Amino acid sequence: MEKEAEIREQRSLKEVWMITIGHGLTHWYPATFYLLLPIIGKELGLTYTQIGFIISCQYIASSISNVPSGMLVDMVGRKSLLLATSLFWVGFPYLLMSFTQNYWFLLVCVALVGIGNNLWHPTAIPTLAQRFPDRKGFVLSIHSVGANVGDALAPLAIGSILAVLDWRQVVAFNVVPGVFIALAILFFLRNLYVVKKDKKEADTGTGKAADTTKAKEGMSFKEYFSGLKSLLKNRNLLIISSSSGFRSMTQNALNTFLPLYLFYELMFSEAMLGVALFVLQLAGLIAAPISGTLSDRLGRKRIIMASMLMTAAVLVVMAAAPNSKFFVVFIAVLGFFLYAIRPVMQAWLMDSTPKKMAGTSIGLLFGVQAMFSALAPTAAGLVADRFGLFSTFYFVAATIVIANFLIFFMPNQTTNKKDAAPSASG
Repeated sequence: MEKEAEIREQRSLKEVWMITIGHGLTHWYPATFYLLLPIIGKELGLTYTQIGFIISCQYIASSISNVPSGMLVDMVGRKSLLLATSLFWVGFPYLLMSFTQNYWFLLVCVALVGIGNNLWHPTAIPTLAQRFPDRKGFVLSIHSVGANVGDALAPLAIGSILAVLDWRQVVAFNVVPGVFIALAILFFLRNLYVVKKDKKEADTGTGKAADTTKAKEGMSFKEYFSGLKSLLKNRNLLIISSSSGFRSMTQNALNTFLPLYLFYELMFSEAMLGVALFVLQLAGLIAAPISGTLSDRLGRKRIIMASMLMTAAVLVVMAAAPNSKFFVVFIAVLGFFLYAIRPVMQAWLMDSTPKKMAGTSIGLLFGVQAMFSALAPTAAGLVADRFGLFSTFYFVAATIVIANFLIFFMPNQTTNKKDAAPSASG
């Protein structure tokens, strides 16, 4: 039995890493686009508000489609197919973008990205959380590391490639790795499902009860809507989603306008811009496993509040010293605390909601995040056009302060007792 458990654990860890690699690519593409935004904006002669609205358009589409995606995951349950579809759908619109000659076609392309990307999280996060019920913070931090790796390596690599290729060639060739990994997910995770373990009396020759494991995917319409009715009354879901929404405003406004500030005001080259964004994400890569593991031991609330407080403090310092020679150091510190929050929020939500509605819970979380994220770039663009680019740092600092304030209303322990029993991890 011990050997069988070890085999299941190794298989699960392989699936964790496969899902993590795919997650990295879902972030590689947007990270590439954030780097290209200053170049595209300059070529098309766009204002800061117009540039901000490009990202807003992506998140509007994502917000509208997130909840239906969560419903699809819970009712259908075909994990590998949904993951592969999401990954392909994120990359393909960037290929179409290489043909754009006007602003409106660009908006259509980013809207398609928003629709495709939202399938990933309602599928991947509940799957990992349910396979490792006692280590949610840790495994979701590994999943989050994939995001940070994609976010970090993309600007570093693309910033260098732009020395020999133009941005249209970059987005065209960039589709290849997404297609390759999507096919790999279909093959290696073809039997992926969340398992339900039942005790069954059987003659095993030892006089003991045998463990039988069966796959259970999806649910009926009646079961689903009964669970949805209960989920919408969950106060913890509302608070976590709202706080995470304001945190997403911070992240998305920063991702949009930090490259613009570095490129337009501090005169960074494309390569140096890539290095700066790499530093931001590298710090987040380091922070995610630390925060996830600590949240399993010390509690989610304590880690989140400390990280949000430090994020706000660093943003204020950056706004007060926009031309400091330590600006890249500030970026690294900011990335550490800002991205430390992400996996802990997701683990906290999984603690607080029923397992059978996990996909919808994540869909709601990311739907709220997308809705808030849609507001942030356009609002920050209006601020930048009116008061200057540096003023956006004060705007993003205010959003993370509001996010932290909401966390005060959360209880320290939010585990859903009905679903607290460990599930199979194999």
